[in-house]
Amino acid sequence: MNLFDSFQIRDISFRNRIAVSPMCEYSSEDGFANDWHLVHLGARAVGGAGTVITEAIAVVSEGRISPSDLGIWKDAHVENLARVVRFLRQHGAVAGTQLAHAGFKASTGAPWRNHGAPVTIADGGWRPIYSSTAKGFTPESIQPEALTPEGIARIANAFAEGARRSLEAGFELVEIHGAHGYLVHQFLSPLVNTRTDQYGGSFENRTRILREIIEAVRKVWPERLPLWLRISASDWTEGGWTIEDSIALARLVKPLGIDLIDSSSGGIVPKATIPLGPGYQTPFAERIRREAGILTGAVGMITAPEQAQHIIATGQADIVLLARELLREPYWPLRAAYVLKQQIAWPKQYERARF
Repeated sequence: MNLFDSFQIRDISFRNRIAVSPMCEYSSEDGFANDWHLVHLGARAVGGAGTVITEAIAVVSEGRISPSDLGIWKDAHVENLARVVRFLRQHGAVAGTQLAHAGFKASTGAPWRNHGAPVTIADGGWRPIYSSTAKGFTPESIQPEALTPEGIARIANAFAEGARRSLEAGFELVEIHGAHGYLVHQFLSPLVNTRTDQYGGSFENRTRILREIIEAVRKVWPERLPLWLRISASDWTEGGWTIEDSIALARLVKPLGIDLIDSSSGGIVPKATIPLGPGYQTPFAERIRREAGILTGAVGMITAPEQAQHIIATGQADIVLLARELLREPYWPLRAAYVLKQQIAWPKQYERARF
């Protein structure tokens, strides 16, 4: 495999193995996409990425990370998202979205305003927020309410409704957000989930909400379209979720209709010791791919074309997801092709600047 090889998942063809990782932009009002999202996401499609995924997009209003997040909890959101999708697809990218619920990390501020601190109701925040258990991310955080089984069913239905609206907007790929300390992860991790009912305790019980979400989504998301899952492959904390749990989870969800595991890590506790460095999460993608027999994506401090090529060529992952590097350089794929001596199509408007 090579970085610029095309490939197919179900009925969708991807022009290369470079994906724009979901990144919060904190630029929405009442969940609506706007010109910022069109230009930000559209530039990455013009720049040659094979897949462009929106930021985490909330399936219920109280599931937003911040008041400025994108949403898909009402039909009115579809039209503005569809405008973005049309542009992405016109420029050759597979248009994807990440369905999410922030759980106890909801109602926080944009990083440039109050560095993720809780937002008061007067400033657009909300109460209550929900989690697997009635314990917040930190003592200073908003303390959540534990979801009841009825509330869990409501959330699973909200994910399904988000998938239905994603289809109406024209998205060809949905990713379920199960990572970074957000709601699904709050059920998966024993560091947070101390429930004693059917949603807590054993591995089977802690994964139940995710399985129910996947099953609900697959009822409305067509078989012909890919469904991905982002997980935190390790909590990086003793007693937490492990890579072995992630491999077991991948084996569990593949028959439910998950096509690819997007392998991130961390986020469930505030002071985990994470060995940051180039490609530090790639070994997770490699092990899940090898031991669970499922497609994986590698993400995290992937910056150099040669590094991305090595990950794909050596079978460590099937795609690479870039985040900050594509903020710095929206046209990174065009440069990467030049560095790797690969011939790819350029936008005709830019041909005169081809390397």
